[in-house]
Amino acid sequence: MPLRFADPTAPAVPLHVVGADMFDTWAAAQPDTVRTWLAANGFSGGTGEAAVIPAADGSILSAVIGFGTPVQRTRGRFHLAEAAARLPSATYRIASAPDAALSESEALGWLLNGYDFAAYRNPKPEKATLVAPEGVDTNRVETIAAGEHLTRDLINTPAADMGPADLEQAARDLAAQFEATISTVEGEDLLEANFPLIHTVGRAAGTAPRLIDMTWGGSGPKLTLVGKGVCFDTGGLNLKPGSSMALMKKDMGGAATVLGLAHMIMALGFEIQLRVLVPAVENAIGGVAFRPGDILTSRKGQTIEINNTDAEGRLVLADALAHADEDKPDLIVTMATLTGAARVAIGPDLAPFYCDSDAIAAALAKGAESASDPVWRMPFHAPYEAMIESGIADLDNAPSGGFAGSITAALFLRRFVTDTLNYVHFDIYGWQPDAAPARSKGGVGQGARALLAALPEILGG
Repeated sequence: MPLRFADPTAPAVPLHVVGADMFDTWAAAQPDTVRTWLAANGFSGGTGEAAVIPAADGSILSAVIGFGTPVQRTRGRFHLAEAAARLPSATYRIASAPDAALSESEALGWLLNGYDFAAYRNPKPEKATLVAPEGVDTNRVETIAAGEHLTRDLINTPAADMGPADLEQAARDLAAQFEATISTVEGEDLLEANFPLIHTVGRAAGTAPRLIDMTWGGSGPKLTLVGKGVCFDTGGLNLKPGSSMALMKKDMGGAATVLGLAHMIMALGFEIQLRVLVPAVENAIGGVAFRPGDILTSRKGQTIEINNTDAEGRLVLADALAHADEDKPDLIVTMATLTGAARVAIGPDLAPFYCDSDAIAAALAKGAESASDPVWRMPFHAPYEAMIESGIADLDNAPSGGFAGSITAALFLRRFVTDTLNYVHFDIYGWQPDAAPARSKGGVGQGARALLAALPEILGG
């Protein structure tokens, strides 16, 4: 079901958003019956609190939700969504609220609260809907919600139904929606076209590996998004344990994120030349699987010693990045569920990113704040370059020692961007481990909204 605001002409329940620090003042202006009812329900304006005021006939007269204190709000995001989840199903219209509750991100949170992945079961009951708040750009918020919806659906779909061919079809559907151009290089043709690493990683799977290439827009700065599309990762011959394999349907979360972001960019009509590259593979086990100890040659000519077949994402991205770099766009961005080390460093909620430009980093930080899409800058730490250099090849895909795994992976990828001035790499998780406001348990986009907000400043649009 599309995530949309309610019809503004439809009957709607008046909704009051009240901060805990202003609750006493607000309550003093209400009728005695309302104050008594709220006191009986223990409502004090805390984040996540919700109360319905009944009319004499038992229908809903109005509703009140808590917006907490400024300090409480620093400990979370999407506070309207947190409270909206406790409201009965109905259409609501905000009658009064503090300015902070009327932001684009709070309105988006309400929409995202309605997300329900129901491809394999009956949908859950419809949740509370909202008339778009005054001053909110309805089209922009609904467009962002639609892009996030796409990302979540792609990640949540099991690998049996979201293999490389299915991911390609999803990209083709998106291209058709916006009249974008799309092509693929598949199977043995990858060798002919000089994408050896993509072929090697995916050659043992039942579905052929491929590189998906989508372009849109005829003028403006050039932006190339590269998304890791490992549709399932067994770890290859360095087989993952079962506990580590359980979530590997999400290993194409980078591809899902760039496709969701591409939806936002195209639907909003950004004046840029957009390109999306997705190396789509399954890292499987078979007689032709690549092996630890193999030495591979990349599209760019570097040799790579394979010390762990479970460090395959950086390999397929390397060929795609080399291809992107040949076009010398104004900005290349990779999105990838690349390392567990990133989760150990900063947990599942933050999206770490790497870039050499302080100006781009500042724009991303500002965009993240406005979009409630937290990111954290990590360093391309040059002294660690030696860690990714093999003794018998140019590069090592899995340095030993266990230190700085996210940084060394980022440094590895940067080796394949030699002619493009601006490069940003996101090492995302792509998964919400526990339900949170506007984020049901399961697949989730990270970094896309921050980048969307930052692009006009980064690309000068």
